[in-house]
Amino acid sequence: MSKVGGAAGGSAPGPTAAAAAAAAQKQKSLLQKADADVSSLVDNFSSLINIARVNDPPVRNSQEAFQMEMRAARMVHSADSLLKLVSELKRTAIFSGLASLNENVDRRIEVLGQQAEGTERMLERIGQEAAASLKELEAHYYLSVVRSPSYD
Repeated sequence: MSKVGGAAGGSAPGPTAAAAAAAAQKQKSLLQKADADVSSLVDNFSSLINIARVNDPPVRNSQEAFQMEMRAARMVHSADSLLKLVSELKRTAIFSGLASLNENVDRRIEVLGQQAEGTERMLERIGQEAAASLKELEAHYYLSVVRSPSYD
């Protein structure tokens, strides 16, 4: 048991710092991606609204229709990217939650193992004390004058 505790205690600071740095970097990149997708969504929506004016010349209307389709496609792409981002965040939350849950379970197992060892040592000590007390009582009983009452 001491090997497991020593190995985990000695290597914990390195991976924890690396994991924290990786998590911070991932969070930064996800926030940048979310900002870019939201700003693209807003820009394309405002352009779509500006283009949607009704004009008389038919050539201009077909150009505007093409621009509207292009802006709508970009909006769909940005929305899809945001949905993927949300899915990735959910997955990360689930897996990081499971990882921390596993860490808590491992720590709890270690604590309970230590308590079990302590309880076993205490029970062994109590058993030894009880055996010593029983020997002392037996010796006292066999050395006493009146061992048992006579029923004659």
